[in-house]
Amino acid sequence: MKFLVTGAAGFIGSHTSQYLLDRGDAVIGIDNLNDYYDPSLKEARLLKLKNNNNFSFHMIDIIDKDAIDNVFKSESPDYVIHLAAQAGVRYSLENPYAYIDSNITGFMNILEACRYYPVKHLVFASSSSVYGANTLMPFSVNHNVDHPLSIYAATKKSNELMAHTYSHLYDIPVSGLRFFTVYGPWGRPDMALFIFTRKILNGEPIDVFNNGQHKRDFTYIDDIVEGVVRVSDNIATSNTDWDSDEPDPATSKAPYRLYNIGNNSPVELMYFIEQIEKNLNKKAEINYLPLQAGDVPATYADVNALIEYVDYSPSTSVESGIEKFINWYKEYYKG
Repeated sequence: MKFLVTGAAGFIGSHTSQYLLDRGDAVIGIDNLNDYYDPSLKEARLLKLKNNNNFSFHMIDIIDKDAIDNVFKSESPDYVIHLAAQAGVRYSLENPYAYIDSNITGFMNILEACRYYPVKHLVFASSSSVYGANTLMPFSVNHNVDHPLSIYAATKKSNELMAHTYSHLYDIPVSGLRFFTVYGPWGRPDMALFIFTRKILNGEPIDVFNNGQHKRDFTYIDDIVEGVVRVSDNIATSNTDWDSDEPDPATSKAPYRLYNIGNNSPVELMYFIEQIEKNLNKKAEINYLPLQAGDVPATYADVNALIEYVDYSPSTSVESGIEKFINWYKEYYKG
């Protein structure tokens, strides 16, 4: 099969592309290699992928409609895994327009391309951030998510609505994936694990928000990728039992599905930090701060839909995952 993966030089995108290549699929990668974080890390991820003859790459921005259309027209992908986006809750407070450009306009271009150059299945990245002000846990795809707390979360909720509309209007099979705090080797430098590791090694204090009372459903990258590919392989179908009087947000009469991909086991942030310290054999100097605007104190994924429809549940422990990340970090940065 031929997969088009947007954000192929990104953290999740590069791992997903590698997984598909390893099992014998062809991958068309798209990325703009922007400087939101160190482009050299993106280039290093990309270099690994380019060693495979079944990988081709287009350096374009998803907000460039003509460029996106040309790739769809020339490459005729069977499946699309859309992972390109402007990420980060905190950065959305500083530069909200970047999120409108990439996450709204860019996603619109992908949807339009799937409309005019039909594919078997479109899978796209949403986020646990859509749960926003919700406090009933574990977070379920069957819950209402109408109270986002950041523009990043609002754009991801918008993506889900846009995707459903296109699925309904044009019969495009679409699945959305709400990722829960992804971590692991080749991760993003703006994420907590990366920041904490670097600063602890350098003897710098780490900022810990919400006075360390955060809980996160940390999900290891290999578990995320396994979920992404399994969902992609299980093409979204209509829910024939869908009731418009009691509408289920996670399914539809259209071929549309939503899934959580989380570890289903929230971890206290302070325990997470203890595991980093253990693997680095070095204590952290901690600067405790209040909850930051746009952030949520806890996340916890109900993954029943993932288990029911694609027979999969993430399982990597945080202890194992952090150890693997630290080993990669030391090797990559020669620390």
